[in-house]
Amino acid sequence: MKEVMAVVRINMMSKTKKALEDAGISSFMAKDCLGRGVGLVDLKTLKGAEMGYDEAIQQLGAGHRLIAKRFVSVVVPDELVEKTVQAIIAANQTGNPGDGKVFVLPVMNSIRVRTGEEGPLTLD
Repeated sequence: MKEVMAVVRINMMSKTKKALEDAGISSFMAKDCLGRGVGLVDLKTLKGAEMGYDEAIQQLGAGHRLIAKRFVSVVVPDELVEKTVQAIIAANQTGNPGDGKVFVLPVMNSIRVRTGEEGPLTLD
């Protein structure tokens, strides 16, 4: 089993849900989060600020802004990892900075609280 975690734009969440559903992913979790990446900084402006140009320093502002995003987490059997990742990418890829990130982590076990069942059977 693996956990596929993704950080996506808020306005892409409906498209992400539909893509996961179409890929046969029956359950997942999502929550609000804040984050930022390199894409929020214009590298030319940053270089100008490093060189001491006042205009560039003013454009950068006082600090880094955190952007509202959605955090999606889904645990899937190993054979569905690639399909899950590709569904998330297809739903969120615009080619612009801020499209998001996907992480894949191992999951040691899963236990259904109601019945005590363990393992991949608990994922549906």
